[in-house]
Amino acid sequence: MSEPLLDVPEGVLAELVSEDAGYFLRGARLLEAGRSEWQTYEVWETPRFGKLFRLDGCFMTSERDEFYYHENLIHVPGVAHPGLRRALILGGGDGGSADELLKYPGIERIVIAELDAKVVELSRRHLRAVHHGALDDARVEVRIGDGMKYVHEDGPAAGERYDLIVLDLTDPVGPAEALYAADFFAACKALLAEGGALTLHIGTPVFQPERVRELVDRLRRVFAKLRPYFLYIPLYGSLWGMACASDTLDPAALGAEEVDRRLATRSIRELQHFNGAVHCAQFALPNHLRALLA
Repeated sequence: MSEPLLDVPEGVLAELVSEDAGYFLRGARLLEAGRSEWQTYEVWETPRFGKLFRLDGCFMTSERDEFYYHENLIHVPGVAHPGLRRALILGGGDGGSADELLKYPGIERIVIAELDAKVVELSRRHLRAVHHGALDDARVEVRIGDGMKYVHEDGPAAGERYDLIVLDLTDPVGPAEALYAADFFAACKALLAEGGALTLHIGTPVFQPERVRELVDRLRRVFAKLRPYFLYIPLYGSLWGMACASDTLDPAALGAEEVDRRLATRSIRELQHFNGAVHCAQFALPNHLRALLA
C-alpha cells in the first residue's frame, strides 16, 4: 500500500515503501489487468502469496496473508464491543473485512460502500479465498459509490447508525485523501451508535512516521479514546499501524483471558492470527512508538 516501483524485470513485482526503500517478489504471473474509471488494477498469481491484488501498482491484499490485516482491523474493536449488530465498511471491496464481521453471531447488517465496482467484480472472480462468499451474503449490502457522500448524505438521510465503521481504504493519497481528514472522521463519528467505534489502518511508522503521527493527531481531536496498535504485515513489507477510535470503547482495557473467553462465547473460530495474547501485545508500544505518538 505504498509507492509503486517501475521498470522491473518481467515476472518481478516490486514496490517502494519509501523514496529509498522497497522490496520485491519473483515468479509472478499476470492473470488480469486493466484500468477502471478510478484506477489501474492487476491480479497476479505468485509463489509466495497466491493470488495477489494491486491497485495503481500498489499491493492491496493476497490470498495467503490477508488475515494479518483483516483479522486485526476487525476483531480488535469487535471483541471489545458488547454486541456488534450493524457495521459500515468504506472501501473493502475485496470482502475480507465483511468476512471477519460475519463471524459475529449477532451481526445483522453490513454495508460496504465501495467506490470502484471493478474491485468487487475482480474479488468475486479471483479472491474467494479472501472473502469466502461474504460479498454475496444476505446480510451484506454492497453499495457502489462515493464513501464520502454516503457518510455525509445517504447514511444520515436514512437514519443509519452503526456499531462499527471500518475505513478499509487505500493510503491517504489521491481519491482516498479526503477520507482521512478530521472533518470526515467527525462525520463518521456522527453515524456511530452509542458505544460504537471507528477502525482504520494508519500506515507504517518505519517509513511513514509523519503520516502516522498526523493521523493519530487528527483522530485524537475527534474522539475521546484512541488506541493505536501495531503489527507486521508481510505483503506491506513493514510494521503497520491500525487504530480504534471511540468516545467510550477501549479495546486495550481487555485482558488476554477475557478476549479468549469472548471469542469462545461468541463462537468466533477459524482465526489464523488473532487471539487474546496477540490482542494485548499489539497495544504494548516500544519506546520509539511512544515518542512518535506522544
